[in-house]
Amino acid sequence: MSDLRPAPQVLDPNVPSAARIYDYALGGKDNYAADRAAADKVFAIAPEMRAMARQNRAFLGRAVRYLAGEAGIRQFLDLGSGLPTQQNVHQVAKEIAPESRVVYVDHDPIVVAHGEALVATSPDVAFVPGDLRRIDDVLDHPGLRRLIDFDRPVAVLMVAVLHFIPDGEGPYEVVARLRDLMAPGSHLAVSSVTPDPHPEETAALIKVSTSAGAPFVARSHGEVTRFFEGLDLVEPGLVSAPEWRPQIARAVDLDKMWVLAGVGRKP
Repeated sequence: MSDLRPAPQVLDPNVPSAARIYDYALGGKDNYAADRAAADKVFAIAPEMRAMARQNRAFLGRAVRYLAGEAGIRQFLDLGSGLPTQQNVHQVAKEIAPESRVVYVDHDPIVVAHGEALVATSPDVAFVPGDLRRIDDVLDHPGLRRLIDFDRPVAVLMVAVLHFIPDGEGPYEVVARLRDLMAPGSHLAVSSVTPDPHPEETAALIKVSTSAGAPFVARSHGEVTRFFEGLDLVEPGLVSAPEWRPQIARAVDLDKMWVLAGVGRKP
C-alpha cells in the first residue's frame, strides 16, 4: 500500500509515507521516526488499525491464490504495491503457477529502492515507478509492456490504494481506463477503507491521519461497489477483508474491520 501524492525528487525521512506507515503497522523495519510518530497518532484513537493492516495483507494473499489457482491468471499488475514484505504477490503466485509474471507499481522512494532489488530476483518480475493518477504513463512504461499483455487475462490489484485518491482526482476514471483495457476473463481486486460501521469515528480518524501526513478518503459500500462497474463480483462479493474467502475461521471483531474487499471478473 502506498499513497499517491507526487513523489519527492529526494527522500525526506521527516515526511511520513503511507507505504512506510503500513510497513510499521505490519511489524516491518523499513520506516522512519516520522512514519512511526504518524502511525502512533492514528493507533492512539483506532488501535484496530494494526489488525486492519494485517487483515488487508491477508486478503491480498488469498486473492492472489484464488486468481493464480481457480481463476487461472498468469499475469499480475500490483498498483500501489507498497514495500516488499513476506509473501509478496510474485511469491504467492509462483507457488501455484511458476510461469506467472508480475509487475509492481509504486512511487515512494523507499519502495523504488526495494523494488529495484525485487526486479533482480526473476526475469518474470518487474518494478515500475509511477503515479496511478497518471495511469497512461504507467501503462506505457517499457517494464510493464514487457511483461503484461492486456490482450490476455490479467489480474489488476488495487489493494489499499484507491482510498488515497480523492474523487476530484479521478479514481473511478483510473479504474475504468484499466477495465476497458482488460481482456475478458481478467480480474480486479480492490480493498478500501469504509466509514460504514462508524462514520463519526472514521471522520475523526481521517482528521488525525491527515494532520499526521497520511490523508485518505473513506468510501461507503456503494461507493466502493462502483469500482466494479462492468465486472461480475466473485463470491462472496464485496465484504469486510476478513470475510473474503477466509481459509481458517479466526476470532475477528468485524465491527472493527473498516476495510471492504472484493474481486471482480470481466465477462
